[in-house]
Amino acid sequence: MIYNRRQFLILTGGLIGVGVASLSHKLWTQSEPSKPQNLETQNTEELPINQPIAIAPDGLYAPIKGEVRIVVISDLNSQYGSTDYDPEVDKAIALIPQWQPDLVLCGGDMVAGQKRSLSKQQIEAMWSAFDVHIAAPLRQAKIPFGFTIGNHDGSGSMSGGKYSFQQERDLASAYWNNPNHNPELNFIDKANFPFYYSFKQQNIFYLVWDASTHIINQKQLTWIEDSFNRLEAKEAKLRVAIGHLPLYPVAVGRNTPGNYLAEGEKLQNLLEKYKVHTYISGHHHAYYPGKTGQLELLHSGALGGGSRQLLNSNLSPQKTLTVVDISLDAEETTYTTYNMKTLQVIDIKTLPQSIGKIIRKDLS
Repeated sequence: MIYNRRQFLILTGGLIGVGVASLSHKLWTQSEPSKPQNLETQNTEELPINQPIAIAPDGLYAPIKGEVRIVVISDLNSQYGSTDYDPEVDKAIALIPQWQPDLVLCGGDMVAGQKRSLSKQQIEAMWSAFDVHIAAPLRQAKIPFGFTIGNHDGSGSMSGGKYSFQQERDLASAYWNNPNHNPELNFIDKANFPFYYSFKQQNIFYLVWDASTHIINQKQLTWIEDSFNRLEAKEAKLRVAIGHLPLYPVAVGRNTPGNYLAEGEKLQNLLEKYKVHTYISGHHHAYYPGKTGQLELLHSGALGGGSRQLLNSNLSPQKTLTVVDISLDAEETTYTTYNMKTLQVIDIKTLPQSIGKIIRKDLS
């Protein structure tokens, strides 16, 4: 494969036979490793100081690790009430520690609620299963876990001035506020955790809003502005926002009102006002790396059931996991996204050049 001058040249001697394409769109170092190395096989004592290292599970394409590395997953659940997860979810959780991320972020829908007939016992059983399959292995690996609540975790939809799924929200809150389920985040504001909150890791400020429905209410909007005006946000080298619903539609069947945020342009302007670098979302079950205006948009694909086709595309739906490597000084991100069925890297050039007002990340 031929990479352009803005991408890393990584020899693939140890990875022959694996079809890969890097999603890197900018580089922040001029150093190039002479061999494709996974950490397990690399003799770091022979490397110059600050030599970039390619890190991934054995046998997989290994991206160069940035100053900060995040693994992004989303939409893990399957059918309503399920206490089991698709094989790709278990595979991803087993592989994640080998990428050596500093943080895992989840775009929501960790369990399979949003059904009024589910009993308290059934909802608690779903969160117990989530703990066994996802949260506990990450805790054991000592990897911090940031997340946003999805519509199937604790929907914020309202009727008659009350939450339509109050019990699900109460049980989601009970699970996450249990000290045994500490996600090991450096919280800045957790007064409304797990629905909306902020934290800071490695000089990146993360704001999580409750986008489990298409409305971001005025109370949240006030909180968002207050949060970005905090010293911790202003002094951070990078700002990232996370919510379940995207600003704009990208997937077939999810391009109807209610499946993306109302007043997306207003919210985009708000994020741009505070120089947010990236907005990460789920819900559309389709991976698309984009940019609109000054804001990058990472639409994370589903790992669980129901992956969807992108708008403007004939590509088959794919279950994905994205490794995000970050240069803080350059304020640049590099995505490496794996098809979790084949474990091959998705070639960004196979994705639509644009969807609506969103331009593909490498073209912006």
